[in-house]
Amino acid sequence: MSTTSYNCTNDAQRAEGLAHAQKAIAAKQIIVMPTDTVYGIAADAFSPQAVATLLAAKGRGRNMPPPVLIPRIGTMEGLAVDIPDDARKLAEKYWPGPLTLIFHAQPTLTWDLGETHGTVALRVPDDQLALDLLTITGPLAVSSANRTGQEAAQSAAEARTQLAESVEVYLEGGFRPLEGTDPTPSTIVDATGLRLRVVREGAISLEEIKRMIPSVLSADAEPEVWAPVSLSKDAPADSAEESTPDSAEENAPVLDLAKADEEPEVSDEAPEPMDDSVESTERADDADAQTDDADVEADDADSQADDAEEPKAAAAS
Repeated sequence: MSTTSYNCTNDAQRAEGLAHAQKAIAAKQIIVMPTDTVYGIAADAFSPQAVATLLAAKGRGRNMPPPVLIPRIGTMEGLAVDIPDDARKLAEKYWPGPLTLIFHAQPTLTWDLGETHGTVALRVPDDQLALDLLTITGPLAVSSANRTGQEAAQSAAEARTQLAESVEVYLEGGFRPLEGTDPTPSTIVDATGLRLRVVREGAISLEEIKRMIPSVLSADAEPEVWAPVSLSKDAPADSAEESTPDSAEENAPVLDLAKADEEPEVSDEAPEPMDDSVESTERADDADAQTDDADVEADDADSQADDAEEPKAAAAS
């Protein structure tokens, strides 16, 4: 593979680099791009081949699916279902920005981000070059631009020392966030339960979120999960009507969404399969595993704090 780097601080190279990156994404190749936190390695979110190439370049498996970066808040509606009003409020306030939200993924989408078990981590980055690229490519699966276990790259040049020829295009936009500063990962919020739950604090504190959403849970609190009421064939028809949201909440099993292992590369735990009738404890771990990559920084949160959006699973970083 021939690798090309573009200095996107130069207008002519920026335009050429974006065009080449768009072509590479369409060809199921991977590219390196800046985000508002660190640099990310990106692939077409709807191409299993491209996502597999991304994971191989980083040296990680399907049990650590990448989050998805999107160009605008409206894209969220096409990728996620059952979006809580409280999650919408956070998205409207903090996007674009360092907030990754984990949702139930649209079941009709034909994508394969890894072992996500029906959830997706989404984020809109606050970086103009990233947004310009996302506008012409559509949603991208993005993980921090580094080999797993190594420091997250804060420039395309740093990323190239680790990823070398595995990447088709490197878009150099200068240091991220700023030269001489340490990257701060996005805050990751799980929006798949009865109440929002901050599974990792990053650039946005729990206290700040609580001022907007008083009911939000912290990472060490027991998650509250909705579970459908199970009816036997002999159960009276009105038994479903007598069941209330409160009773469903009381009988729902508790998820155990462990706090991300890595501050910049979130937990390496992959989401476990769920029972069809209820969301199990492993479901929360699913969200946390996605937070593992849940955005570029989340993905290598350990690299940043050392991988990140905030697919189908959980929060560029």
